[in-house]
Amino acid sequence: MKRKIIHINERLPLAQTIPLSLQHLFAMFGGTVLVPYLFKINPATSIMMNGVGTLLYIFITKGKIPAYLGSSFAFISPVFAVLAIPSLGGYAAAQSGFIIFGIAFVLISLIVRAVGTSWLDIIFPPAAMGAIVMVIGLELAPVAAEMAGFPLKGATVAAGQPHLQITSITVSTFTLGMTILTAILGRKFIAIIPVLVGVVAGYLLACYMHIVDFSAVSNAPWFQAPTFYKPSWNWNAIIIIMPALLVVLAEHIGHLAVTGHIVEQNLIKKPGLHRSLFGDGISNIISGLVGATPNTTYGENIGVMAITRVFSVWVIGTAAVIAIIISFIGKLAAFIRSIPTPVMGGVCILLFGMIAAAGIKMLVQKQVDYSKPRNLILTSAVLIIGLSGTTIKFGNIEFKGMALATIVAVVISLVFALIDYLKINNDAEI
Repeated sequence: MKRKIIHINERLPLAQTIPLSLQHLFAMFGGTVLVPYLFKINPATSIMMNGVGTLLYIFITKGKIPAYLGSSFAFISPVFAVLAIPSLGGYAAAQSGFIIFGIAFVLISLIVRAVGTSWLDIIFPPAAMGAIVMVIGLELAPVAAEMAGFPLKGATVAAGQPHLQITSITVSTFTLGMTILTAILGRKFIAIIPVLVGVVAGYLLACYMHIVDFSAVSNAPWFQAPTFYKPSWNWNAIIIIMPALLVVLAEHIGHLAVTGHIVEQNLIKKPGLHRSLFGDGISNIISGLVGATPNTTYGENIGVMAITRVFSVWVIGTAAVIAIIISFIGKLAAFIRSIPTPVMGGVCILLFGMIAAAGIKMLVQKQVDYSKPRNLILTSAVLIIGLSGTTIKFGNIEFKGMALATIVAVVISLVFALIDYLKINNDAEI
């Protein structure tokens, strides 16, 4: 039986909204906390600003795009490059790059509004876009597997660690199994909160297997305000940070396309890519001003929507409000951070897979004809470039995975468009 869809503007009772929102909170929490942790800044600052940014995004997109903004991984490499040069001014200098990045997104949104989105059909034909969406999910497969405790190729298990690895695999497999069983066998409201059920079940098993550390919870204060960081202007840091713009722009367009196909609406045209870019840009400007990590639309939350078929922006908005509240409650934030990695790994196996499946669905719905060489070439090139680990470096910035695959897709698509243009003109002259 096909599950009922909770539409974008549909508002559920608070008793149903809160657990649905908690699913989104758990889905984004690991990544959102990891990035500021790597930069050695207070994660609560990013949690709060991601919540604020999400609310701003929903408002700017007129409540028509269900998307959660979380900390972007695209900035990890360039920020490390800035931090490695003490003379630049450290993280404060990197913040100036975040601010300029946000301004650039706003400017791009104004250009898109002026010229429209017809150019997207030229540089991102269905054969390319569907493959890019598949890469978004599939390139995260090793991340999910590693989180779940499964050894990656070439990885070695440290002495004395095999028992811990078996425990991690047990917990992640159990979490995945409970999530799947709830999604398939659940009835009524339970059927639309499989991620939450899986996380709770996995957490309880993790407690039983003694891999949950409660020390941070007991030591954390009840009230703890986020830390704000003042930016310092440094053009060298900005130059190092800015190439990440291409990565996040490609990611943004890809995520918006995925979300549109999941909710079965063309969100790129209505409310428009320009509104989505503008909302993301404004959010990043504010985040940069207070010291939070740059954010982007989160694939994990797209996966939650794909599984549950709950697309309500009220649910997303409530998750953002809860995130803001949590950022001020030290013990609650510590409790959520105590969720073991294998628990989230089990859930992410399914979430990332659902994103990849959305790319396949896109190819099917668009009826991509693979008897045409150009479609076969586009999809093949994107998949291999995106998943092979191929890397191209420009200074301190490297392009690989989805970002590099997107650039390749654009170049090939433009070549095909140029060939078509020249062919039409030659035929006209004849």
